[in-house]
Amino acid sequence: MGFPGTWMTTSESMVYRVVPKCACSTIGQIMYYSDHGQFYDGDIHDATSGLHKWAQEDSQPLITANVKAGTSPTFTCVRNPYTRVLSSFFDKICGVQRNGKRYRGNLVPLLVQKYGIDVGGPDGTGDFDQIASFRRFMLFVRDTIRWRKPMEPDIHWSAMSGHLATFVVNGGRYDRIFWTEDFNAGMQAVLDGAETPHPVDLSAIPRFNESEGHGPKRAHPVEDYFDDLTMHLMYEVYKRDFRLFRYDFENPANKMPTGEIDLDEVHAKLGD
Repeated sequence: MGFPGTWMTTSESMVYRVVPKCACSTIGQIMYYSDHGQFYDGDIHDATSGLHKWAQEDSQPLITANVKAGTSPTFTCVRNPYTRVLSSFFDKICGVQRNGKRYRGNLVPLLVQKYGIDVGGPDGTGDFDQIASFRRFMLFVRDTIRWRKPMEPDIHWSAMSGHLATFVVNGGRYDRIFWTEDFNAGMQAVLDGAETPHPVDLSAIPRFNESEGHGPKRAHPVEDYFDDLTMHLMYEVYKRDFRLFRYDFENPANKMPTGEIDLDEVHAKLGD
């Protein structure tokens, strides 16, 4: 199976396991800049050179050799499950994508028909009940993850621990896992442990939020979207994410972690 979702700088200064909706655009651009002294012109997900990616066949043997030998600092980044799934909803379900179309073609019509979700009309600009629609979306998320119906779970809302696990079970090991909520401290620690061709000043790096502007703005505080049933669904689907990455399941209003991530525990639990 190898190491899907893994990126590595061309200088092999660092290896990163991508987790969607967890600052991956910014991290990719930092990696690119650290090699080339400039940012990639466009969405880093579209880059086909200047950064090794598992999706590029010629990068696979290089990534495999590096990961198996533990040559370079290896890291990933996680995010509060409550804000991550909300972000997925507003970006991928309510929003019109960069190509001017809805995400995954017939996905949104399917959700409208089967789950009664409202997304603000064909262009996403109409008023709609965000809370009611999101709660219905959570039923769909649970159905995809628990029963793989009416479709396989999408990478943007499948559990973070599932993304991280593919790397571990195939022989990889993380040197650092940090939170988007404390991004600069976590990313700085990664850079401090890497020998990069170009120095990176994190305070001067813009945030590359490629999903910004795709969908409507969130109109309510995070906690307003989650009633008892929705929190139950969240726990059913993301229990391991809350536990391993130390997020507060009991209080959706608290986006900050409640303790340090135990890397040994992560590897033990995800390597099963």
